[in-house]
Amino acid sequence: MRDLTLTLLAAQKEATAIPYVKVEARNKVAGVVRYDWARLYTGAEDDYYHAVTMPGDGSLIRVRVTLPGDSRKLYRQRVASPGPSSDFSQWTDTGQLNAAAVACASLGAEVSIFWIDGVNRKIQRIKSTDYGANWGSPEVIDYSPTTNIGGLAAAYKPGGDLAIFFADQATLYVKKNISGQWQPRSSWDKSTGDLAGIAAVYGSDWNLLVTGRDASGNFKLWSLVYGDGGDVSAGSWSALKELASAPSGGEFEYLQPFLDKPDVYRGFFVEKFSGSQTYQRPFWSHTVPGAKFTDNLWREPVPFNLSSEYGLAIAHHGDYGWLSCPAGVWRAGATVQSLDLTGDVLAVRQEAGETSGKLTVELRNDAGQYASPGQGELAVLDIGCQLDFSPGYRTGDGDEVSAGQAYCLESYEHTSAGGAASLVLQSLDSWEAIAGWRARHQFRWNRDSEEMNVKDILAFVLARVGLKLEVESQSSVITGFYPDFTINSGNAGETVIRKLLSFVPDVIFVEGATARIVNPQASDSSVYSYGEEHPVLEGRYRLGGWELNRVQVEGYDAGSDEMIVVDRFGWDQIDRLYDRLRQLEDGNIDTVAGAQERGDAYLRQAELASAGGTMLVPVNCGQQLYDVIDITDNRAGLNMAKRRVLGFVLVYSPRRGEYRQRLQLGAV
Repeated sequence: MRDLTLTLLAAQKEATAIPYVKVEARNKVAGVVRYDWARLYTGAEDDYYHAVTMPGDGSLIRVRVTLPGDSRKLYRQRVASPGPSSDFSQWTDTGQLNAAAVACASLGAEVSIFWIDGVNRKIQRIKSTDYGANWGSPEVIDYSPTTNIGGLAAAYKPGGDLAIFFADQATLYVKKNISGQWQPRSSWDKSTGDLAGIAAVYGSDWNLLVTGRDASGNFKLWSLVYGDGGDVSAGSWSALKELASAPSGGEFEYLQPFLDKPDVYRGFFVEKFSGSQTYQRPFWSHTVPGAKFTDNLWREPVPFNLSSEYGLAIAHHGDYGWLSCPAGVWRAGATVQSLDLTGDVLAVRQEAGETSGKLTVELRNDAGQYASPGQGELAVLDIGCQLDFSPGYRTGDGDEVSAGQAYCLESYEHTSAGGAASLVLQSLDSWEAIAGWRARHQFRWNRDSEEMNVKDILAFVLARVGLKLEVESQSSVITGFYPDFTINSGNAGETVIRKLLSFVPDVIFVEGATARIVNPQASDSSVYSYGEEHPVLEGRYRLGGWELNRVQVEGYDAGSDEMIVVDRFGWDQIDRLYDRLRQLEDGNIDTVAGAQERGDAYLRQAELASAGGTMLVPVNCGQQLYDVIDITDNRAGLNMAKRRVLGFVLVYSPRRGEYRQRLQLGAV
């Protein structure tokens, strides 16, 4: 149950409580600000290597390299106050030739541009200490081992130290500048095929996106951390973690990543297709709210409306995010925009189930104030925006609500009849996104070693639709079981989640941008009481037999080369109903204990489903799915009887004087 203030808790139990609900629209998707990009510049520059950075004064520093036929000349640009009326067409020739890769980075007033000479292998830098207005002479800081360069990136850390990363064939190198002195370069400890691109940003460690091939020739997009003592020890490399994959010998590959962190980590990369109707298209993604870079929790990459083999560099400053390529500049608002709809709410219906959630809001529109959603002052209120719903009451401290429930606006409908008009908003929670997600390519874990447990795989899949996984309570199985698990291209998110949850006794529910794990135990304590202080207006309570009461689990112990067969029983149910058998075979089960845990999980699910019913109550603003409650209803013979909440419908209708919640009940 969500925490409530003492005054709100008291108000919702009063017989004369005054309802209050808050509804807001925000320019967010699953808790992350949606960047609506507007193109400010369209030029004729050739698509080739480039980079962008924004120093502390908010100027836009762009660099680009010309095509090999034009000697791969290095150009730079500074736009002091970038905006819609700025001129992004003026470039300054640095006088440098043969640039095989380029990167730039900034911190405060200091800006650095790096490039590698594709003929003499020089790694060079020019530096500005006045926000890019003036530049020093080129300095040679190192030499690359060969001229086969597969990417270059740079990032400052707070305090002034910086690091550059460059790929030479299959080796990634790092070279750090500490207290103004360049250190000897070092190489990573990975074995891959040739690399194709690198992006870097600092955030307690140096966080990287890397494209290239693995040792088997498969094309990959990875996340990687070079430690600085944050989440990874200083000087160490994390494991390569996969974001996207394409098989060797296929027609897809990944190129030119870019990375930034305005709020969450936001990345761009290029997907190149060489089959029929070839394309090279930037894709973008971001991490889920609250995730560390080491978690590798990224939303499913989304295509960007541009054809480019060299991608889009991303930067931010102040209230805006920026994208750049040689022939283009884009800008998007980076701040949260909200529209308070509370004063015009005529009715609300909220439906929450174990695998679905829906919010319907009716707004008065008598004055035509909602005639044009998505435009002008209603720009935020548009298809795809986030609707935040917060139920509450008027208390002695004012209007108080319980926040945390968010939905995606799927559609709206204008109504007009009898001199009255309204706007009806239809929105869905993140179960709709889970159901609509389809795997773009194959993922497989734990084939040869323990890589990710059930909880980790759940977190990875949920992140693909923008959800962060958090724990209310969890079993030992969900963190201790490492199944050989494959997601094939085209698999539906709901199917994948259901399969993973079949391995464990745990359940999940979604609320806002978060999916929460619960391990329902028969011994769970009640979090709220109904029937005494909080009245029960109507109740129906059902108890029934278990759908299954015996589970036979079959696995295989490779060490002893023997089958494992384990029976688990619900004896009280068998005594009443005889045995209702479910047989299960799973090659992932290789111990007797594992077979017992799987059988117990199935029996536990049958027990939860054996009780049911509904209960109508005044709205409990903090009610959540899978909460254990106790009910006192003397008419039905219940005295502090425990039930678990499996769903609810909340209705707010001032016209009918209605503010009620119907709870769907299950066994504890």
